[in-house]
Amino acid sequence: MTPRPAYPGPALFSYGFRPFFLAAALFGLGVVPLWLLVWQGRLAIPGPFQPVDWHVHEMIFGYAAAVMAGFLFTAVPNWTGRLPTRGWPLMTLVATWVAGRLAVAGLLPLSVLAVAAVDCAFLLAIGVMTVVEIVAGRNWRNLMVVVPVGLLFAANVTFHAEATLLGGAAIGRRLGLSVILFLVMLVGGRIIPSFTRNWLAKAGASRMPVPFGRFDGVCLGVGGIALLGWSLWGETAAGAVLLLLAAALHAVRLARWRGPATWRAPLLLMLHLAYAFLPAGLLALSAAGLGLVPAAAGLHLLGIGGVGGMTVAVMIRATRGHTGRSLDAGPALTAAFGLIAGAALLRAGGAALGLGGVDGITLAALAWTAGFALLSVRLAPWLARPAVAPRRPNPAAAA
Repeated sequence: MTPRPAYPGPALFSYGFRPFFLAAALFGLGVVPLWLLVWQGRLAIPGPFQPVDWHVHEMIFGYAAAVMAGFLFTAVPNWTGRLPTRGWPLMTLVATWVAGRLAVAGLLPLSVLAVAAVDCAFLLAIGVMTVVEIVAGRNWRNLMVVVPVGLLFAANVTFHAEATLLGGAAIGRRLGLSVILFLVMLVGGRIIPSFTRNWLAKAGASRMPVPFGRFDGVCLGVGGIALLGWSLWGETAAGAVLLLLAAALHAVRLARWRGPATWRAPLLLMLHLAYAFLPAGLLALSAAGLGLVPAAAGLHLLGIGGVGGMTVAVMIRATRGHTGRSLDAGPALTAAFGLIAGAALLRAGGAALGLGGVDGITLAALAWTAGFALLSVRLAPWLARPAVAPRRPNPAAAA
């Protein structure tokens, strides 16, 4: 392969993961304290959405979409062998994402339709640019990666339409989260057993994770159907059966990947723990359909633990690997993930949990914010500066 020419501009805009992972980390750091002020009635967001809709929208189509963009614009050049999107095109894409956040928050003088157009332009641009690169590189087998981007775009359009016409975006909220959760199921099912196998092989283990097979296909199929039913109809008794089945299947799927054997590799163990929030959250949603627990418990196990935990683990691993650093988390980043996981448990417990007069919801927001503060402090310098010379990996710590 012909060596890629060096990029003469700022390192931050030399590769897709750099600005989008930084944007996601800083956004995750700031948006939850902002939401806590809104939830407590101390602040009002002047945008077109109801407060809860704004909160959910920005976690899905703001935070998670930025992580997805960073992943795609780093993976696609590796698949196609073409130059990565960088420089002014990448800056323009980041500016489009920022404009969407400002528009949805009501900080730009735009009509409701203009807000929707500005916000939806980001996912549309990602989809179009990804198709162009894959087609130009004749990498046909990865063209299907555009489907989740298109589904997330459709979910965002639905969100805006529903919020405008009905005053609330219940289906749009659930549909957007479901698309991201299915991506976690799909991508997690590829990378977790693969990375685990590599680490166990280096460690000299004899038992390996079960590779992707028919059972994984069944898990994805049932999980997708269960999430679609939940997206359209919410928590129902009929949907509870499907959600329960999906929870059981994904719990078994995770058990086949030998997660406990990775306890010496925190960066790898994070992926297993993040995935564990999926069956836990699906189980809680199933229980909510039967009226046994509040729906918020399952939503936050999935949203904070599953999506938040998985994206944080992937950002840490990808940033360290692509900037020439060894694949070990270190104390600060391990603590960051632990705080995110703790936030999921605290928020699932809701107001019933508390400490020193502070309820579980507030504690969850504090834990999330502390976790993202650690994440931002550690990742920001690596993302903004050129890569270092690759270090020799430590077999006992690499994941």
